[in-house]
Amino acid sequence: MGPKQPSSNEIHAMENIVGFIFARGGSKGVPGKNLRSLAGKPLLVHAIHCAQACRSLQRIIVSTDCPKIAETALAHGAEVPFLRPPELACDEAPERLAWRHAILEVEARDKNRVDVLVSIPPTCPLRLPKDIDHCVDSLLESDADIMLTATEINSNPYFNMITQDDQGRAHLVLAPDGDVLRRQDAPRVHGLTAVAYAARRDALFTYDTIFQSRASAVLIPSERAVDIDTELDLSLAELIMDRRQRPDRAYRPAA
Repeated sequence: MGPKQPSSNEIHAMENIVGFIFARGGSKGVPGKNLRSLAGKPLLVHAIHCAQACRSLQRIIVSTDCPKIAETALAHGAEVPFLRPPELACDEAPERLAWRHAILEVEARDKNRVDVLVSIPPTCPLRLPKDIDHCVDSLLESDADIMLTATEINSNPYFNMITQDDQGRAHLVLAPDGDVLRRQDAPRVHGLTAVAYAARRDALFTYDTIFQSRASAVLIPSERAVDIDTELDLSLAELIMDRRQRPDRAYRPAA
């Protein structure tokens, strides 16, 4: 009989798992997005409260360049031990650089290694704590470097997603091996979401893109994966949140 494998709780206890909320002040699609109100509280606060309810996270740290965001985060129980440099908070800055900066800042202050970074973007306010925990558990129980979250989508590059050539003619993004007459017959694809990312520290400093590393994904129901990128997205999230909070409505979120 081989050695006993550690349980999920024991794995969590051996790792320093830190939840980070990356919330910069600027946003073009929805100005001031991270502090925009949804169901009576800012998107940032939805992310903080969800993270605080997770069993897998040992700390919740907000990385921001914006004093107002920092003030709001502190008022709702998150840590803000540093401000992000402006060059890591502009539209052109890759997210991974903000991730690396946050890890190094925390390690320098704590004199303790961050084993797993969990990013919880404020732009997916309909997530549940169990979605984040599922992402973390799946990372720790696998050999993946990063665990992504994804959802079912109706568009499929083998069936109904197109490009147009210089003559204006439409072509499928990916040509299937044979004729695909129904979307259900096309190769299965999923859409990445910003519900959560869980990544091992060393991989974040080794690879420059997600898919250079060993990446895996967990599926999240689409009604919990709405990503606020436009005013329309915010209106849709308001509608779902309203129906979620009113038992007299027919809508029921997925288990």
